[in-house]
Amino acid sequence: MESNRKKIILVDDNITNLTIGKNILSEKYDVFTVPSGEKLLKILEKTIPDLILLDIEMPEMNGYEVINRIKSKESTASIPVIFLTAKGDPGSELEGLSLGAIDYIAKPFSPPLLAKRIEVHLLVESQKTELKNYNDNLQLMVKEKTKTVQELQNAVLKTMAELVECRDDITGGHIERTTSYLKILVGALLKQNVYREEVSSWDIDFFIQSAQLHDVGKIAIKDDILLKPSKLSEQEFAEMKNHTVFGMKVIQKIGESTTERTFLHHAEILAGSHHEKWNGTGYPLGLSGENIPLQGRLMAIADVYDALTNERPYKPAFSHEEAVRIIRNDSGTHFDPNLVNVFLAYEKAFESVSRKQR
Repeated sequence: MESNRKKIILVDDNITNLTIGKNILSEKYDVFTVPSGEKLLKILEKTIPDLILLDIEMPEMNGYEVINRIKSKESTASIPVIFLTAKGDPGSELEGLSLGAIDYIAKPFSPPLLAKRIEVHLLVESQKTELKNYNDNLQLMVKEKTKTVQELQNAVLKTMAELVECRDDITGGHIERTTSYLKILVGALLKQNVYREEVSSWDIDFFIQSAQLHDVGKIAIKDDILLKPSKLSEQEFAEMKNHTVFGMKVIQKIGESTTERTFLHHAEILAGSHHEKWNGTGYPLGLSGENIPLQGRLMAIADVYDALTNERPYKPAFSHEEAVRIIRNDSGTHFDPNLVNVFLAYEKAFESVSRKQR
């Protein structure tokens, strides 16, 4: 009887890494260890795994050369590849992601982190495949199937959001809380006729669900920066800023796997614009005023309120009253004054969510 276990190929020229990796993963998956890129390519002529863990630094053929070969062939191009690296060079990590890798994992392995990252990525790939199958046949589906498609899309968003939080466990619950804050703000805009015409043109359910991906670019930030238990240096903060650009690239990459991209439209905007500031001093593009997408201006308030009212490695949690004071004072500099007025009218609803979900 054929096994239903997922197949993972672990490629590394170091026998110790192969042994450790197999010991961590073999309880749940069928793990095949391979000592070189050349041998991997031969195996792929006969066997297609569910996931490849690929070392970058190998003799004769390094990981970049191997992934280029994998992605150039139609039969292997869709295999998800995660790079294994001992490097701390963000340029190398970005190069790997640009070549088609879905993530990278630092060596030496952290067993719980390795197992969790593999579990989440395999779930994402499974759901992406199901989603693509649904979308390829969307015109043949009858009307009652629409709800099923939407639920599947929501599952992809939720799973990607969980991937971010399993890396950035310091801010656990951040995604759930900021999503709740956005619901409050959007409902308030409609009630108070603020930017009502633009908001009414959105599929609001998709907008709220897409907010779960606003920090997805953090999967490309090094662990020693993402999890640093103190304030970041200027250079480290400059790298952290890149999570906005990485986030847009990740979402664009997801979009390449589906013919239905509507549900990712807001996600890409949110990922790229939620750190822009009303006065033009934000990042990554230094947009100002209403040149900043409304989605990003809304997320800026939700994101900052949550950061202020929760503990971070470099600061204690501020009180709700102090967070409200800071946001009020930053009206017209950091935040859209119209949105700050709406926030101030509904700040008690924010406080209620903060206390309930903390």
